[in-house]
Amino acid sequence: MSDINKVILIGRMTRDAELRHTQSGTSVAEFSLAVNHIYAKGGEKKEELSFINCTAWGKTADTIAQYTAKGHRIGIEGRLKQSSWEDKDGKKRYELKVVVDNFQFLEPKNRDVKHEPEPGLGTETSGKKFEDERPFDEDQIPF
Repeated sequence: MSDINKVILIGRMTRDAELRHTQSGTSVAEFSLAVNHIYAKGGEKKEELSFINCTAWGKTADTIAQYTAKGHRIGIEGRLKQSSWEDKDGKKRYELKVVVDNFQFLEPKNRDVKHEPEPGLGTETSGKKFEDERPFDEDQIPF
């Protein structure tokens, strides 16, 4: 019997995807998504922000690197993968990331993130600038 390892996320890219190739020529794209969770506490609206590292392979990697950029909103589907290694001080380190199997563009491909959002892509405040709608401040990005 197999366990279930499935992740579905919608978020904004915190940086442009970094595309590289393995020695055999396979494309690999590394990027990070900012994903927010909004909840109420004591009658106040609170926001919890998570930064999720992601890896895409092959044509998926090529497409994400070519058609997305920092600030773009995308949906991804994949699985969690944990890696471990020893750092230079001999301390065991761990990383948990999402390996992307499928993705969905949630904005038009030629969209400039500095323009007004299209109907249905913004928040309740329709006159707000798109760049202000990012669920994170660039100073909050931990890398």
